[in-house]
Amino acid sequence: MTEEVGVRVAEPADARAIRRVAREAWHAAYDGILGASTVDEAVDEWYNPERLAESAATADHVFLVAAAGDDVVGFTHGGPWQEEGSTAELYRLYVRPGYWGHGVGTRLLDAAGARLRERGYDRLRLVVFADNDVGVTFYETRGFERVAEHRDRVAGEEYPEYVYERAL
Repeated sequence: MTEEVGVRVAEPADARAIRRVAREAWHAAYDGILGASTVDEAVDEWYNPERLAESAATADHVFLVAAAGDDVVGFTHGGPWQEEGSTAELYRLYVRPGYWGHGVGTRLLDAAGARLRERGYDRLRLVVFADNDVGVTFYETRGFERVAEHRDRVAGEEYPEYVYERAL
């Protein structure tokens, strides 16, 4: 990991690399919560190249990748929160496990926050599995406050989630 990691706008050609990052990060973070087969099903559904390309092309969304040279090692995707006009949502932020703890997630979070702020948002909200200790710690140490709890369904099972928010 001696190569510098930069952040740039995601391109359609990044879709397969984004899916690879998602699969690695989801298995590392969620196998103990969801189970490996559920993780594979979710990644196959939510990170197919067509769906990723559509998300990246949505005008009011921000979709960024972190790359070490030509190797995509992380990504983030954000846009409008479903309920409030001045609040954005961070839909996803994932980094290859080998890059955890090296500032890549923070760079992605900061870059997405800056772009969302430029678009007129003043708050950022996100949802994390309650049992995702790595994610909970990551967001709490970056100033996010837990504002709600709810349950969400994945592959027919319900899981507790935390909703976090902070100013941009």
